[in-house]
Amino acid sequence: MEDSSIFSVLLPAALGIIMFGLGLGLTVADFRRVARFPRAVLVALFCQLLLLPAICFALVVGFDLPPALAVGMMLLAASPGGTTANLYSHLFGGDVALNISLTAINSVLAVFTLPVVVNLSVAHFLDGGDGVGLRFDKTLQVFAIVLIPVVLGMFVRARALAFAERAERPVKIASVLILLGAIVGALLQERERIGEYVADVGLITLLFSVISLGIGYGVARLARVGHGQSVASCMEIGIHNTTLAMTIALSPSLLDNSEMAIPAAVYSVLMFFTAAGAGFALRALAPRTAPVEDAGTRAG
Repeated sequence: MEDSSIFSVLLPAALGIIMFGLGLGLTVADFRRVARFPRAVLVALFCQLLLLPAICFALVVGFDLPPALAVGMMLLAASPGGTTANLYSHLFGGDVALNISLTAINSVLAVFTLPVVVNLSVAHFLDGGDGVGLRFDKTLQVFAIVLIPVVLGMFVRARALAFAERAERPVKIASVLILLGAIVGALLQERERIGEYVADVGLITLLFSVISLGIGYGVARLARVGHGQSVASCMEIGIHNTTLAMTIALSPSLLDNSEMAIPAAVYSVLMFFTAAGAGFALRALAPRTAPVEDAGTRAG
């Protein structure tokens, strides 16, 4: 993508607004709540931080993706759960409180884990990337752009709850509009190769979505986490924050590569259908699921 002052300013601003809006919906209690169900949280974090990147890497190698698309897939895998997961969890009987806690934790951890995954991916697939990757200075930029707005949003909510509740929706709308403009610009620039990109990543993003949802629920159940919390884990692990991934890929101050945004763009459409399908399947499964003691209420 050509260097543009508009993109240089708007995309980091959009990311900052997105994370500020997320902070407006979080409280310290969301982090404290983790103590109620530590097993469910640990299982979900294991899947999100370790298992999914490993599976995504295997898929990328197996599909022999072009280097930039491979890095884009790894960026997608390293992105935390999106706020859409809370809605899907609510619709299909998940423990929304767990979703909120996981979103809060993942959003903070991603500041550290996402640059690591992307750096390793750039080094592996692009032979160092000739400066394309998230160098140390860019890692600090990600830290500032992502974490600081979240903390500011939480501070505003703690000090002015009524204002935070009123501002949360307009802030989200504003950030989405800015990002949509940037995505449209990126798609227009890559319009001659869109069909090729979809052919390259359509199947792998579909598989990754289905596998993410299955792992989120299946691993939690294997760890004897209750059905409701497993549904929450399914949606949290299976619905990635594509807004964050695309913003990092497109921003001139970060990756500055529109091709790396393609996997997240394709996935962002497919996930609505795969997550809904998983939700209906789990709803049908719920009555036949043997009662399992919730990890949060388990003694000892």
